[in-house]
Amino acid sequence: MLRPWQVSLGDRIDPSRDVPIYMQIIQALIRDIERGRLTSGTYLPSSRELATILGVNRKTVVLAYEDLIAQGWLDSAGTRGTMVSASLPEPVTRQRAGVEATMSDVPIDYRYAPPPERPLALPSGPGLKLDEGAPDGRLFPADLLARAYRAAAQRASRENLFQYGNPRGSLTLRESIATMLKSQRGLPVTAENICITRGSQNGIFLAAHVLVRPGDTVVVEALTYEPAVAACRSLGANIVSVGLDEDGIDVAAVERACRRNAVRAVFLTPHHQFPTTVSLRPERRLRLLELAHQFGFAIIEDDYDHEFHFESQPLLPMAGYGPGHVIYVGSMSKLLLPALRIGYVAAPPPVIDAIAHMVSLTDGMGNTLTENAAAELIENGELRRHARKVRQVYAKRRENFAKEIDRGLGDLVDYRMPDGGLAFWLRFPNTDLDTMEARAAAMGLRFAASRSFMTRDDAPRGLRIGFASLNEHEARTAIAALRKAAG
Repeated sequence: MLRPWQVSLGDRIDPSRDVPIYMQIIQALIRDIERGRLTSGTYLPSSRELATILGVNRKTVVLAYEDLIAQGWLDSAGTRGTMVSASLPEPVTRQRAGVEATMSDVPIDYRYAPPPERPLALPSGPGLKLDEGAPDGRLFPADLLARAYRAAAQRASRENLFQYGNPRGSLTLRESIATMLKSQRGLPVTAENICITRGSQNGIFLAAHVLVRPGDTVVVEALTYEPAVAACRSLGANIVSVGLDEDGIDVAAVERACRRNAVRAVFLTPHHQFPTTVSLRPERRLRLLELAHQFGFAIIEDDYDHEFHFESQPLLPMAGYGPGHVIYVGSMSKLLLPALRIGYVAAPPPVIDAIAHMVSLTDGMGNTLTENAAAELIENGELRRHARKVRQVYAKRRENFAKEIDRGLGDLVDYRMPDGGLAFWLRFPNTDLDTMEARAAAMGLRFAASRSFMTRDDAPRGLRIGFASLNEHEARTAIAALRKAAG
């Protein structure tokens, strides 16, 4: 029988690949159909003929043909052979003859939202990376984590917890976090007030999603956490930037913004302001809560590193005395390991229900195994012991980093020793930061650009450099590299 289609699969079938031969045949035939090289009604070689041409076992070709027939790409014409299904439409695009395209090469025919020119996360790669205040994952004993996962897995097996679960997250972890927030931070919460998230950034995005509609106004500080602003902008928010000083956000400017705009949310990092590290004064906190009540907006309180305060006692979160006006976002990633991606949101139950609904749309549910492993670390006291240990380590690294700054950058930089948090805010009053950052990039030094913290052009510029993840040698190397980049 006439077979007008010329077989050319041989150069696309490679036994050394980790893809089964029959699947390679399936993929090659589908590509030829999609590109119009194999049209509806075209007869294919018999399984024996194609096996001979390709140098494979006939059963392999039979398996591929049967799978394609089951999928609807091919039809069996009985004794006449196997043909391309007559019900397939004409292909939309045609591939140039002899050109094998990959997904990286093909043109995109649909509209999508491209990412910003400047990525929100620092790219990986060689060179020295200076984070914005991450913990040192090397300090957490891997065997403790392994034991916690083992205990969580055994419990999940006993209690049938390997199934899909509550989008609010593991009940065990929510109860543990609620107890911690109530006893250590003064939040009037129970498990019904908690939703587990994939880190604090995910919590911020979910909080914004249930608050903000296109055209709504969100107030942020002139210097702030860029991903939070990006999350609100992605929802169509109108961003209004207000000033801040050594006592935190300019509350009078917030009030003026409320009188001019329909403000739906104010995003704050009041404990250790991001990026400047200053703490919001109590009188300003109380005034903000008054404004929230007066104008009906929510405060998104990002308390990303509450545990790490080195001077006096940490300030209690605003959610502790204004629970009806505050959506509280916290993180266990800073206390445990960033790679675990465990954050949480604390809010009134109706808001938690709304956030949980968003989780069910985007994620289905949390990671029960990881969440219960974290709960195990809380319940057996390992988390508290680890927190005490690393707080002492970070306190020493904070002092050492300040000494390295004085020694290596003293004539170039202005800074204030942070009372808490895991990073320094460095100002370079007589240095061209654009030039410095370009030199640093050429040297392989990677850190968040000074402009990434700015929500308006007149905001003061500086660099937020984390110290907690750097040992003494690494801190000295980092400061020397910054000095060299400064010229």
